[in-house]
Amino acid sequence: MTNERPVLNQINLVVKDMDAMVTFYRSLGLEIPDTDPAWQAHHRTAAMPEGLDLDFDSDEFAQQWNRGWRSRGKGAMGVLGFHVSSREAVDELYEGLTNAGYHGQQVPYDAFWGARYAIVEDPDGNAVGLMSPIDPARRTTPTPP
Repeated sequence: MTNERPVLNQINLVVKDMDAMVTFYRSLGLEIPDTDPAWQAHHRTAAMPEGLDLDFDSDEFAQQWNRGWRSRGKGAMGVLGFHVSSREAVDELYEGLTNAGYHGQQVPYDAFWGARYAIVEDPDGNAVGLMSPIDPARRTTPTPP
């Protein structure tokens, strides 16, 4: 076995409504270019910094690249986290997305780790975290669950 560490380079979200997902993630500020019209409904890519791709695939297309794919219910058990430029940007993005009709799971708050943090749902119910830079002066000890 090699000692080489794997590098995360791609996240694939299998989506129910491609247009709705593209609209949501563009509203979040991601650049998702238009592509060949034959593919628009099945595969789109948002190229992220550091070589990471956030890919959106239709259920039909997912079955081509993953023979074991089984359609799932709504959303996933995780959070897609996005770093934003400031504490104010968290509030502004959250307000803009929820005013546009997207469901807010967690209103913006000052998190114990020192960041401003909020969570909204994309159209398929995936949790999307919005986090400001961490301010060490704002760190506190969390209350145990």
